[in-house]
Amino acid sequence: MAAVAEKARFYLEQAVPQLREFEAKGIFNPDEIRSLVRKRTDYEHIVLSPGNKAQDWLNYVAWERSLEALRAKRCRRLEVRSSSKHVGEGRVFGILERAVNRHPGSLELWKEYLAYATKMRATKRYRKVMTRALRMHPARSELWVLAGQRSARNGDMHAARGFFMRGSRFCTRDATVWLAYANCEMEWLAKMEARKGKKGGAERAIQEQAEHDGDEIKLGSDDSDNDVDENGRLIMPNPDSTAAKKVFDAETTSKLQNNPALDGAIPLAIYDVAKKQAFFNAAVAAQFYDVFATFTQISVQPRIAQHVLDSMNELYPNDPFTSYCYIRQSLIGLGPNSPEFPKALRETLGRIKSSLATTTNAKALSSKLKSWIETLLSLPDLDVGIRTVLGLTIKTLPPS
Repeated sequence: MAAVAEKARFYLEQAVPQLREFEAKGIFNPDEIRSLVRKRTDYEHIVLSPGNKAQDWLNYVAWERSLEALRAKRCRRLEVRSSSKHVGEGRVFGILERAVNRHPGSLELWKEYLAYATKMRATKRYRKVMTRALRMHPARSELWVLAGQRSARNGDMHAARGFFMRGSRFCTRDATVWLAYANCEMEWLAKMEARKGKKGGAERAIQEQAEHDGDEIKLGSDDSDNDVDENGRLIMPNPDSTAAKKVFDAETTSKLQNNPALDGAIPLAIYDVAKKQAFFNAAVAAQFYDVFATFTQISVQPRIAQHVLDSMNELYPNDPFTSYCYIRQSLIGLGPNSPEFPKALRETLGRIKSSLATTTNAKALSSKLKSWIETLLSLPDLDVGIRTVLGLTIKTLPPS
């Protein structure tokens, strides 16, 4: 315990200048400062003890973050303009760094570290932490999805695709990475569709995306980043590096307009490759169908969804998941108050009747249909006649 006390004293002494600032500027009174010291001492002894757990570190981080939030509030109230904000943030970063070094196998600690770096807009630290986390947990799909989605949100589809493709090679037990990759590509297609309506048309949209594919991402300015860590090993590409703007001639633009990626080739390829994986089954195929069916604003969405449905009919004919997707197909993209909804609903009711007669598990299909119809009935602006028809349909379904 003597060693624990000495280590605790070392870390506590680092906070002394900030505590003196608190007292000098009246942010906290002496009694509050003594209480802070006691609380921080207790946390340091807990996390430095031999039997400490990852949750102990998370509790310590949560307390430090709440202290920093309280300091910020009091500074605003007291109109204290110069306060050591960076000291509190740096202390939280230091605790998180010690935590992941002490418990490298705790995914929760890594995710908390990444979340805090994101909130603080610490891009350089985020890249290094994400690289270390992926090396430590290459088979955890959550990290690959997090890295890919962050890159995609910031416009760097080239890096996002790299993360998803590498993650799909490591995470072969479930479809999490594959589904997130398909969803990301559909979001990209939706952005391209939106850009087509702006000045310059489809040609400008294609050119803008091609420029983004050059590892260009706008997160903030930090040109001091290197592509190696402190041990000289490669880390994630610098998201802040900007490439020179490319010049497009007529021939290049013509080739880009015929780019199959803009015609939904990438989502289709993701699904076709996923079909060959060990985790693929009717339920996973239905999840892909749900992902594609969400993006009704994309012109190629019906063709992509139909491709999934055709493969489900080929691989899993009359399966409850196949029948469920087939039944909902006619209502995709239609609002309950649209003129086409009653006609599509009539077709859907016919599909319900025929599918219940041919499915391999009528009870499972009935359960899915009940949940879906109840969701429709919960819509506040649903027509009275349609509500009556759906209510009667539920009563005619087989017991699940």
